[in-house]
Amino acid sequence: MSARPDRSAKRRILLADADAFYVAVARLADPAGAGQARLLIVGGSPERRGVVTSASYEARAYGVHSAMPMARAVRLCPGATVVPVPWDACAAKSREIGAVLRRFTPAVEQASSDEFYLDLSGTEALYGDEALAATAHRIRQALTTETALSVSIGGGTSRLIAKLAASLAKPRPGSDADGVRVVEPGAEGAFMLQFALADIPFIGPKFQERLARFGLQTVSDAVRQERETLVRWLGEREGTWLYERIRGIDRAPVEPDRDVKSVSRDETFATDLDDDDALAARLLALADRASADVRAGGLVARTVTVKVRDADFTTRQASRTLAAAVRSDRVVYAVARELLARLRAARRVPARLLGVALSHLAVADSEAQLSLLEPPAEHIESERDRAISRAIDEVRERFGRDALGRGGQARPT
Repeated sequence: MSARPDRSAKRRILLADADAFYVAVARLADPAGAGQARLLIVGGSPERRGVVTSASYEARAYGVHSAMPMARAVRLCPGATVVPVPWDACAAKSREIGAVLRRFTPAVEQASSDEFYLDLSGTEALYGDEALAATAHRIRQALTTETALSVSIGGGTSRLIAKLAASLAKPRPGSDADGVRVVEPGAEGAFMLQFALADIPFIGPKFQERLARFGLQTVSDAVRQERETLVRWLGEREGTWLYERIRGIDRAPVEPDRDVKSVSRDETFATDLDDDDALAARLLALADRASADVRAGGLVARTVTVKVRDADFTTRQASRTLAAAVRSDRVVYAVARELLARLRAARRVPARLLGVALSHLAVADSEAQLSLLEPPAEHIESERDRAISRAIDEVRERFGRDALGRGGQARPT
């Protein structure tokens, strides 16, 4: 039996990644304040609590980085200006970026607020057979002109190659990068040799430790090993996964955005978490952000889903559809906490990712009962719950998203 042909060489994938997105938007939103600060740290609160979401390149030179406690960041960079994340302005800029990109192809997937994948496969004739790099430069210029943001674009035959190329395309002090880096078909293997294994998405600290025990720290170290050797060391799934990634092979498709059917928030941890209280705190932050997004859209949700990706890359999830649609932070978190407990009871291993999704969405004024069964008391949303959620939204809208959080909440990173 012949092997299935690999059609990845025909794919033309781009990743548009806004440079220092939160910093750039904060400067645009407050030109007289943050816009004048060379040393700028975004995140936490002006009282310097919470964690860093992003920092200007000048502040990064002092050792400041995302997810760092704000208190430590200001000690490293005492002259920095600290501002909260302007969440509403960031959401608006994300929509602007997406609108520009969809003029070039309908196959646009928003991976995060500042990252967008594009699939231009089969568009060669549409663009007069111009090189993918030339198209990328035109897209970048359009984004800069219409959004006032600097955007770096990476390209190649897969999402993985596009993401890594975008990281090299970013203009940094001392770099000759011009904002676009495209890897030609057939050059993926050679391109990958410059990276450490830690640079590959989903190879986190725990996985790095396992690989280091076999003397594997760089792609060059790993690519010398046969597939069978990696499988023997790491197991079938992870060994095969690594064998393909170090060669630039990634068959994951770009999934174009459709009508919103769910709202989700997730977080990949810098270090795998196994403590129940720590996971509950992260879950609280994610549930609150997801429910706030639902309310902002004038919606309610009937189904809550919790997703966990274990340290060995096993992804599991649990869902509950409620008798009545909800929108309040308290009820969403109450359901999510029960679902997380169920997942942890079924398999108690460290987690590398945690997520909350709200689905079966409906317009708030058209909500309807799904059943006549009486739901548990903790799942009944009261007018007091809704009033508290509205009050929280109003405070955050006025003073920033991190201005108010519920007890025990870990700030998003």
